[in-house]
Amino acid sequence: MIDIDEWTITSATLKAQGGTADARLKTVMDSLVRHLHDFAREVQLTEAEWSHGIDFLTRVGRITDDKRQEFILLSDVLGLSTLVTAQCNRRPTGCTEATVFGPFYVPDAPKYQNGDDISNGAHGMPCLVRGSVRGIQGERIADARIDVWQSDDEGFYDVQRPELGSAQGRGQLSTREDGRFDFRSIVAVPYPIPHDGPVGQLLEHLGRHPWRPAHLHFMIQAPGYETLITHVFRSGGAYLDSDAVFGVRSSLIADWKRHEPGVAPDGTRMDEPFYTLDHDFVLNKAPRD
Repeated sequence: MIDIDEWTITSATLKAQGGTADARLKTVMDSLVRHLHDFAREVQLTEAEWSHGIDFLTRVGRITDDKRQEFILLSDVLGLSTLVTAQCNRRPTGCTEATVFGPFYVPDAPKYQNGDDISNGAHGMPCLVRGSVRGIQGERIADARIDVWQSDDEGFYDVQRPELGSAQGRGQLSTREDGRFDFRSIVAVPYPIPHDGPVGQLLEHLGRHPWRPAHLHFMIQAPGYETLITHVFRSGGAYLDSDAVFGVRSSLIADWKRHEPGVAPDGTRMDEPFYTLDHDFVLNKAPRD
């Protein structure tokens, strides 16, 4: 029996978990234990503080459900999501940069054809979004699957509005033979991440705001290419330099152009001011097995 104290506890814990046959699990858990123990010793963590930390994590778990993922928010605001995204998505120069996934993606979104309106009644200024998907060598990618989702003009996603009963501001479509796509939606606006829970309380104590700059989410998948998860951010708006979840990349900032009532680029008549967004995406080839 060894004498356990504040210094020997680390080696004792590492020894206790040393019997795992999973080499990767051992690498991750050994490093986690060493860093956690060093952290506690560095800050001289008190029992009261650790009890408060456990209570915080418990509240994060309790507020999480199928509509709200508080742990993703916590990872996002601590910069961990961006760190993991960056180190797992190193791509050649010229490829569209990846950024954080966020907590509001919903699988199996409604399917749309090019030219359709994915807002499906969501409130906001009308916007026509156009672009293309190609590979790093310039090849146009046909039938690339595009998932897109966004908030309404009050900053809420459809999953935050249980009264809706249907998806709004999200959809799935595919590129044409020439790699191009277009759809109608609404203008992106800044919005705060959910801050009525423990993560919001943490931000307040840290003197940080909960706001995200205006953006559209995209996930693009095509056979033979790496999946791209990214945003397109609206230029000139607030919070581009202080995104609460550290998701902004300069290469992902684009212009939403305002137009007076008239004929839109797709030939339809617009009776109110509208916007257009043009943005192209470049995918990296998937590694061969």
